[in-house]
Amino acid sequence: MQVLLTAADLIAFENEIADLFLGREIHAPVHLAGGNEEHLIGIFRERVEPEDWICCSWRSHYHCLVKGVPQDKLKSAIIAGKSIALCFPEYRIFSSAIAGGIAPIAVGLALGIKKKKENRKVVCFPGDMTAKMGVVLESQEYARRNALPVLWVVEDNGKSVGTDTATTWGPYSKDRLKKIDYQYEMTRPHVGVGRWVNF
Repeated sequence: MQVLLTAADLIAFENEIADLFLGREIHAPVHLAGGNEEHLIGIFRERVEPEDWICCSWRSHYHCLVKGVPQDKLKSAIIAGKSIALCFPEYRIFSSAIAGGIAPIAVGLALGIKKKKENRKVVCFPGDMTAKMGVVLESQEYARRNALPVLWVVEDNGKSVGTDTATTWGPYSKDRLKKIDYQYEMTRPHVGVGRWVNF
């Protein structure tokens, strides 16, 4: 898609939000981005179409701007305390403050796209630590098994909040859907011991 903003525009916007926060004009948490401007602009230009849905985490100011949300509209939402859960369905963008919570939303959107036979996709942006969470891995597996139109873009800043991700979780694997499979026959019931027990 065409991206009208530059890296300098994105940085200027975040600087303004930082100033508003420091000036006590924002009475809620904010997660400011920085350092990924060129990467994000490149991904949107090369891999995102205007009709695609964007799903991201609590650090989504840049995503909103690049997708086309007007700066004044975005700034108003941030001042209103919505920085970590920005949602603009009219611009096809959702974010979630719940770690990993955006992945099943992305899958649900993609399932709807597939059922309606629409020519669009969902681009989901988990972080490198979030990409290791069960809900994200399960969402990715569901999307893969059902051939859903989801593009997963892991935003790897090497940190899990303030902890080094690789030290804590091991290196991130781009081939995370590869797994070991084995088959067996159950010798016990799914739950319990096979008899009703009164306590």
